[in-house]
Amino acid sequence: MTRIADIAIPDSRIAAEATALVRDVTDDLLYDHSRRVYLFGAWQGTRKELAFDPELLYVGAMFHDLGLTPAYRTDDRRFEIDGAEEAAAFLRSHGVPEDSVRLVWEAIALHTTPEVPHWMAPEVALVTAGVELDVLGIGYADLPAATRDAVVAAHPRPDFKKRILAAFTDGIAHRPVTTFGNVKADVLAHFVPGFRRIDFVEVIEGSDWPE
Repeated sequence: MTRIADIAIPDSRIAAEATALVRDVTDDLLYDHSRRVYLFGAWQGTRKELAFDPELLYVGAMFHDLGLTPAYRTDDRRFEIDGAEEAAAFLRSHGVPEDSVRLVWEAIALHTTPEVPHWMAPEVALVTAGVELDVLGIGYADLPAATRDAVVAAHPRPDFKKRILAAFTDGIAHRPVTTFGNVKADVLAHFVPGFRRIDFVEVIEGSDWPE
């Protein structure tokens, strides 16, 4: 079993096939990011003594940004749903019980939703925790330097901030409506000229109800 920073990476058939699928359709940016999300999520789960399924956490981490890729992105759904649906189909094809499929679906679908995942099952919470650490730096100060250095040595992050923002933009710019109520609206506001957020108050005031 491969270990990075003393964190075991699942070596099951499901994990191996998930790795191969993601490796085939993503570039190094999203592949390395997804692996770091697993490693950082698993580290936090171990530190907090949470009982989590490493295989489910791994699939959730590896598939969480699949909806940004040309192979799996749709035109009318949130990218989180694209990844969640593909992960669910993948797990069902391997005979994984539906309760476990649902956990992974929720982990991916909610990974850009602030706070809510942390009140849910460990696998759901830890995908978000891994994303938040790698992208937003939440928990960075708690991460031992040796762990951080080992993870980044295995899965480098050159110019990551700029490149991940570009990947977000490329993956969602063609479906701006799907960013309503979502942090990804901030990405389009910064990088897509002419983007205008859907305003929740305007939606209420402009609805068909007379009062």
